[in-house]
Amino acid sequence: KLNVAADTIQHGVEGLTYLLTESSKLMISEVDFQDSIHVLGFSDELNTLLLQLYLDNRKEIRSILSELAPKLPSYHSLEWRLDVQLASRSLRQQIKPAVTIKLHLNENEDQTAQVLQTDPSTLLHLIQQLEQALGEMKTNHCRRIVRNMK
Repeated sequence: KLNVAADTIQHGVEGLTYLLTESSKLMISEVDFQDSIHVLGFSDELNTLLLQLYLDNRKEIRSILSELAPKLPSYHSLEWRLDVQLASRSLRQQIKPAVTIKLHLNENEDQTAQVLQTDPSTLLHLIQQLEQALGEMKTNHCRRIVRNMK
């Protein structure tokens, strides 16, 4: 009926969907939204209609996006134990340490437990990597990304 290819309509709908979802994610102001769509070269009447569409639907879009977000398990508690094997029948003097960790998680109001076992050197490496990741989160670049994700 429109005398336009189906791909053109599909790309138009996908572009409009992307524009509205990204604008709603970032909760951009009316002025920022107008600046964003002004670059696209639409008429003033169409820009006004798009702005009104955005303002009318941004709360609903944000609620739908929050429902679609994956529900990840959250930390509840941690138990740990250090085991050391001092000798065996074949080796009378050996030291073989092992750290056993039981991680309790809350997952959709259910509690689950994961049991992990490692040697101390691997555990130290893991701690260093986690501390490095936490340090990375303090950089301005990561703060900007996290702020825009909310």
